[in-house]
Parts: sequence; C-alpha cells; structure tokens
Amino acid sequence: MLLKKQTVWLLTMLSLVVVLSVYYITSPEQKGSNLAAVEQKAKDQTIKKQTPIADKAEGKTVVSTEASDEVFETLRLELNDKRNQQLESLRDEVASTDLPPAKRSDAYDQMKKLNETAQKEEVLETLIKAMGYEDALVRADGEQVRITVKTKTKHSAKAANEIIRQVKSEFSDMNYVAVEFQPSK
Repeated sequence: MLLKKQTVWLLTMLSLVVVLSVYYITSPEQKGSNLAAVEQKAKDQTIKKQTPIADKAEGKTVVSTEASDEVFETLRLELNDKRNQQLESLRDEVASTDLPPAKRSDAYDQMKKLNETAQKEEVLETLIKAMGYEDALVRADGEQVRITVKTKTKHSAKAANEIIRQVKSEFSDMNYVAVEFQPSK
C-alpha cells in the first residue's frame, strides 16, 4: 500500500513538471522583462529629449533638456547598478569555499548592511516627499548622506534642519548630512 502512494505522488509531481515545462516553452515571451532593454529605452528617451530646437529669429540652435526627473532617475539607476555590483561580488565571496568562515561572515554582514542602507534611503525619500516636496534623492555612502530635494518653494535653513532630523532618525551613525535644494521647473 505504501509503495502505491509513493508511486502516485511521484507520477503526479513528474506530470506537473512536464506541464509547467511545456507551458513555459510555448508561452509568448514577456515584454519588458529584459532589464537591459528597459535601461536602453530610458537612454534613448533621454537622447530624444535633447534634440536641438532651431530659433527662427536668430538662426541659433538651442539644446533643451529636462533635468529634474530624468536626472533623479538616472542617478537612482546608477546607484542601484553600483550597489548590485557590490552585492554580486559579496555573494561570490559568501559562496566561495576557498575563503575562511570569518571572511565569508564579514561579506554576509556587508550584504545585510547594503540592503538596510538601500531600504533606509527609500524610506527617507518617501518621508521627504510626504513633507510636501516634489521629489527627493537620498544617497548614503559611508558616514555621509547627501540629499537632493526638488521643490517649487523657496528653501530655508528650517526646512533643511527638518530633513536632517529625519535623516538622523533613520541613520543614527551618520556624521555628515548635506541637503541640497533644486528648484523645479
């Protein structure tokens, strides 16, 4: 009786694997799942927006760019790429059997710290936007945090201090916090 139950279970699992394999092979390819294609599309759109505009009155060519949103997104992508490369090298160290356990443990701790930093940056960006600003970019590196805030209103020392307090509540070990305000257009 036990042999029959095991056989039925095994056949069920094998049939499930076969059905999923056939579905995966025959399903249409998902558009937008290729990250490289998405990044290339973003670069192409940036280049398109930097097309020259001819000034009819003077015959001059002027190059216009949309700085705010695209610059923030580009910086975010570059930061994520850099962080992903660091995480990949740390994963290789953790997976390596040639390294002593202490070094692999240190690499694992660095991976956790990078992930925590990325989460804190996202939380801070959300908190700053909730304070009434259009957009914010938070970059934590070592013991310093650089914040760029896009705003329509005039900035003040009081607003910068509020942002610095938010940073200190998330990153208690940061010694240097710089806040830069960018006017939005």
